[in-house]
Amino acid sequence: MAGDTKQRTAQRTADLSGFREVQRLSYACAEAVAAQLRPGVTEREAARMQREWLRERGVRDWFHLPFAWFGDRTAFADFKVPLQFFPTKRQLEPGMPFILDMAPVYKGYAADIGYSGSLGLNPVQDRLMSDLRAHRELILEQVRERRSLREIYENVERLMNRQGYANRHRAYPFGVIAHKIDRVRERRWAPTAFGFGTQSLKGLAADVLHGHREGWSPLWSPYRFSDHPPQPGLWAVEPHLGFRGTGAKFEEILVVTDSGDPEESAYWLDDDLPHVRRWAEEKAA
Repeated sequence: MAGDTKQRTAQRTADLSGFREVQRLSYACAEAVAAQLRPGVTEREAARMQREWLRERGVRDWFHLPFAWFGDRTAFADFKVPLQFFPTKRQLEPGMPFILDMAPVYKGYAADIGYSGSLGLNPVQDRLMSDLRAHRELILEQVRERRSLREIYENVERLMNRQGYANRHRAYPFGVIAHKIDRVRERRWAPTAFGFGTQSLKGLAADVLHGHREGWSPLWSPYRFSDHPPQPGLWAVEPHLGFRGTGAKFEEILVVTDSGDPEESAYWLDDDLPHVRRWAEEKAA
């Protein structure tokens, strides 16, 4: 019994290390690509830059292919259909906000991250990024309290409204603020469909069916199917603020366990991320 427990603990530690590695790799890619962005670069070119950077470092599969949004598209202005999420020929201009979003699979581990920035100064997006700190704290606190995903979603939206912002993750399919992620079986051939890796889609579909039978969903939404406490596992969480044509978000992995200890029942996988370091610097200043 004790041996089995130690083996499970060791495996879980190794798995978390694998997820942390791919998440850090993704943010390193975002920072590297952001540093190369110049006026005239298109969303499609920025998405290709992310793909090439990650492929050079061994990424062969994806939860979803990289996205890039510039200008008012960072706030999903007038997004009505899923095709509008895909990169366009929109060109980056001085002072324009951007968001880079990628979800690679590396060594069988998946991550899904979002990185917000601007080409030069953009005070509005800077304020949005600063105000996202309260959302990261609220989400963790309420997951530890075992509130339902639907209730937490509503409370995050209320906080956005009090801050004077629009909830832009409402524009995502099913209005999701998060989704579960898991390990992905490595294969020599890793096809994609509609921008998503087929292996990852199969895993998510299996979670949907499994969760439906047991009364939970791998999609964290404002709808009834998310009216249950957080399911143990890893969740890619992405609160997304919008204000007058400018959007900002972060996306990172939240670990949820079945521990009775509140601090161990939920925690962010990694605090050494660009937006977390930014908030630490702001607090120190």
